[in-house]
Amino acid sequence: MRSARVARGIAGLVGSALLILPPVVSSAQEAAPETAAATQPGAARGPSGGDIVGYDQIHHPEIGRGGMVVSQNEIATRVGTEILRKGGNAVDAAVAVGFALAVTLPRAGNVGGGGYMVVHMAAQGDRPAQTIAIDYYGQAARATTPDLLLDDKGKFDSRKGMSMKGVAIPGTVAGLWEAHRRFGKLKWASLVEPAIALAAKGVVLSDDEAQATAARKEVMSRNAAAMAAYFKPDGAPYEAGVLFRQPDLAWTLRQIARHGTDGFYRGPVAERIAASMKAGGGIIGLQDLADYRAIVSEPVWSDYRGYRIAFMPPTSSGVSVAEAMNILENFPVGDLKWGSAAGLHLLAETLKISASDRRLVGGGPDWRTPVAGLVSKAYAAERAKLIRPDAVLTAKTLPDGNPYPFESADTTHYSVADTEGNAVANTYTLSASYGAHVVADGTGVLLNNSLGNLAWGERAKEGSATLPVPGKRVGSTITPLIVFRDGRPWIVTGTPGGGYIVATMVQMLSNVIDHKLNIAEAAQRPRVNQGGGDAPLELESGFSPDLADLLGAKGHKVKPSNTMGSTQSIMVEGDRFLGAADTRRPDALAAGVR
Repeated sequence: MRSARVARGIAGLVGSALLILPPVVSSAQEAAPETAAATQPGAARGPSGGDIVGYDQIHHPEIGRGGMVVSQNEIATRVGTEILRKGGNAVDAAVAVGFALAVTLPRAGNVGGGGYMVVHMAAQGDRPAQTIAIDYYGQAARATTPDLLLDDKGKFDSRKGMSMKGVAIPGTVAGLWEAHRRFGKLKWASLVEPAIALAAKGVVLSDDEAQATAARKEVMSRNAAAMAAYFKPDGAPYEAGVLFRQPDLAWTLRQIARHGTDGFYRGPVAERIAASMKAGGGIIGLQDLADYRAIVSEPVWSDYRGYRIAFMPPTSSGVSVAEAMNILENFPVGDLKWGSAAGLHLLAETLKISASDRRLVGGGPDWRTPVAGLVSKAYAAERAKLIRPDAVLTAKTLPDGNPYPFESADTTHYSVADTEGNAVANTYTLSASYGAHVVADGTGVLLNNSLGNLAWGERAKEGSATLPVPGKRVGSTITPLIVFRDGRPWIVTGTPGGGYIVATMVQMLSNVIDHKLNIAEAAQRPRVNQGGGDAPLELESGFSPDLADLLGAKGHKVKPSNTMGSTQSIMVEGDRFLGAADTRRPDALAAGVR
């Protein structure tokens, strides 16, 4: 009922921009009761993600044959599938979804934040296949100083972080523009138009979105423009089920549709952002906006048990996931069985080592991350020797790693794949949920609080990888990725979750490759998280209650956790696109094109 209502709502809101969409067909409706081997192309030749409709697993993916879009918001997902139906490719759909999420999921979807994108474009005509990484995360403005976000005692001031002072130069528009400039098929304006219509005509608020916004009233009340954009004139929150319009954001999106990046980084929108910055004590000026560029580079390539993986380079945490997978590769993970005490102990110790080495991941004018060393198989083998089956590493017993000798001379994620063999894994964020809780007056644009990710005050003593200096690219745990099989995209995935992101991605990959789970089952299994030093081992609900005692006997300090991450994933099997929306976040949807 809800999916049908959303589909009708989109058609009514956007008019000719989107047509009424057919119902999503589930795997149970799609497939006849065939054998597992018949329903899973490639199953007979080794690991391929488990059965599609086999009854030995509880969760099953959605199926499409004309492409797949998976995002944290069902309205945005349907915007993307309609772009694919109109002949757009994966990049076109990704751009449209990115702008739509800024309207339908404002606490994470954005034009005032930044992120990372891994894009694979299949060979076509004279154009060879290529895979690129686009870094469009926040950047420190030229007026950044080491004391910008400190209080009078020299400590990080969270109130300053949640203000115009804590905003990094936004990169989302530049990142989406760069992907489209290189690979898009449809006209740019046509990809922004669905978001404009949704903002102008309104979206029906879900229970989740209404509740999440209402909970932020106290912080948003410090900024008049934020209150005007997201609350009623009397300051009351909008209720679930009401039509929520964002006319100022629609105006901003129209500038972007007409003028591309110049519509955001120059001209009236930039002037309003700069004016709001000055009025609120922020430091981003017109020149900072005009100078911002997305960074396009080669992905960090690694492999796990024969599968080639494209990770985002620093300042993303792709190297941390790659390092963890390389450590796990030294052990027979599959033989330990999913959810066993031995397997979870190995996973926790691996994550602890990877977390320790994250101190070396940074970016910007004064730091180079030892990427080759951190993703070196030889370095991982050295670190793997520290793991003992019946003892835990502590802050005292875990030595700092030195990868340099191994060197050579509320965030949201969505995944898109099309029938041409192209794929996009995109994760972007405002850093905190709703970012700095400030809106640039007259734009409707929520701005990020990403400068808080840098090392302020006492943290600055940890090293120069994340020191707050002008031009510094802010670091992030974000790590979208694409796994290749036989040279083609096989898994497209990523997740929000802050400090839980690395652990979530490691478990997602291991679940599919080591434990042969289908993509939906891999997404829904309970997760663990282990930070560095003497941090506790966190367990989601769903594990056997016996595990806490078994892990405690090995020395782990076990504690229960809220949910971790929200993977939005695609697995490509033959002519089928298998989509899995993680139910940890409400309103997510995987929808295939028929």
